[in-house]
Amino acid sequence: MNVAHEQARSVPEAGENDAASGQTDADAGPDAERAYRVLPVTVETSGDRQRGQPIAAIGGQGVFVKEVQAAVLDGRAHFAVHSAKDLPSGPTDGLVLAAFPPRGDPRDALVGSTLADLAPGARVATGSVRRRTQLAALRPDVDLCEIRGNIDTRLAKARDFDAILLAVAALDRLARGSRIAEVLEPSVMLPQVGQGALAVECRAGDLDTIALLATVDDRTTRLAVEAERSFLAEVGGGCELPVGALAHVGDDGEIVLEALLASLDGSTILRHRATGRDQAALGRAVARHLLDGGGGELMEAARR
Repeated sequence: MNVAHEQARSVPEAGENDAASGQTDADAGPDAERAYRVLPVTVETSGDRQRGQPIAAIGGQGVFVKEVQAAVLDGRAHFAVHSAKDLPSGPTDGLVLAAFPPRGDPRDALVGSTLADLAPGARVATGSVRRRTQLAALRPDVDLCEIRGNIDTRLAKARDFDAILLAVAALDRLARGSRIAEVLEPSVMLPQVGQGALAVECRAGDLDTIALLATVDDRTTRLAVEAERSFLAEVGGGCELPVGALAHVGDDGEIVLEALLASLDGSTILRHRATGRDQAALGRAVARHLLDGGGGELMEAARR
């Protein structure tokens, strides 16, 4: 269930909700005259209501954010906290991504078994086309199965399979990291665009909230996620093919972006890595390289 958060001026003490949102007296700095109490506004999305269906079948990207964004636009909430990977690749009219807090672990993980210990014919479940495709290329001898639901639901279903694939950050945030059998390095399985990152969105004209959220914005996370999102936008936000991307900022300030575009059956996986200092230009350049190097033909074949 997604939650939009309402920011309200309050008493000097920071309560439980302040700590949960990451905004406390200490975060605000020594010159802060007041703390902020964050009141949750619960919003049920179409993705929440149809957890038994594959995401692609219920509208694809955006099914976990549209209703949350509406709550911000109509004034029910001052800002919304999204999983960055759930956001459409393009901007939403009237809204701005005001903060990207420090990123969690962007990698994927196996629960139930390591990759090497999976026997031929092992049943491995995932709700992600991207994970399915890369696993099919890595281990064409395993049986790939569909799984849906929130993290705890999927963990409860894990006993029905030899292994399941989940995001490390999701497990960590719910204190379920002990269930991880193996963390898969990006060289083995490239993450989804924005995976592990949170994105905080508010109304474009709400200057007070924009200024407040700037205190939790992490520059290196923003640069990395914006490079990944630029790649996805250039490929096409509605692309039905498996895509993945992961960027990081080096000590010299260079942004390193690696991305992939693949066929649905995993028989063709195109990867490219490049560096640059302009995150938007870098994302577009990596996308064009993949599209011009065979990705365009994959997209045409998927449309037939």
